[in-house]
Amino acid sequence: MHRSGLSLSEVSRQTGVSRAAVRDWANHPEALTGRAGETCARCAPVPAFPEPNPAYSYLLGLYLGDGYLSYAGDPRKEVWALRIFCCDGWPGLIRECVDTLTAVLPGHRIGTVPKTGCTEVVARWKHWPCYFPQHGPGKKHERRIELAPWQCDIVDRFPENLVRGLIHSDGCRITNRVKRTVAGREKWYEYPRYFFSNRSQDILELLGFNLDRLGVEWKMANTGNLSVAERDSVAFLDSFIGPKH
Repeated sequence: MHRSGLSLSEVSRQTGVSRAAVRDWANHPEALTGRAGETCARCAPVPAFPEPNPAYSYLLGLYLGDGYLSYAGDPRKEVWALRIFCCDGWPGLIRECVDTLTAVLPGHRIGTVPKTGCTEVVARWKHWPCYFPQHGPGKKHERRIELAPWQCDIVDRFPENLVRGLIHSDGCRITNRVKRTVAGREKWYEYPRYFFSNRSQDILELLGFNLDRLGVEWKMANTGNLSVAERDSVAFLDSFIGPKH
């Protein structure tokens, strides 16, 4: 009906389906059937742990930074959509996000939806809340964010991937310029620096904890910004993160 030219509101009025659901189906026309109904390791009759996977550790970082879970269409179907928003200025990040979701959820269709200045990467599955128990009502910085023991086991094995995902979501690598007075003359110095900005103290502490484990020197520039500026630490982060692209 929408493809025939009717507005979302008119389709909603004629069918009784909520406008939000109609909009979601129009934006994501892929079927919500097949593999979406499969069980997962966490909610099987005998709960197990997901296979340790560096892709999951990276995806966890992206989710904690720029992702969230919401119902895909009718809530009664209990199909969830993991939505991660990537700036259009970094097309390589969008491709890597799609590839990562494909690795974590093989056989499922991964969609991309253009937005103003960014692209929404979305994957549907009934069991996303099992894989991201940090999901809950409200904003992340207004609730407790704590990893489950099985998530800690994966991050312990792949801490670089978590750090990379966090930096790729809410971080950046910049060239810092400072002015110093040397022998009575002002001189400008430039050096690379990493920043991570987040309003959740729990997420900031999670990044700091894993940087400590990797031997990276860091400090808080202010209450919401973590900074890495020491030369060897920046060089080490460059070895597996580097600039966004």
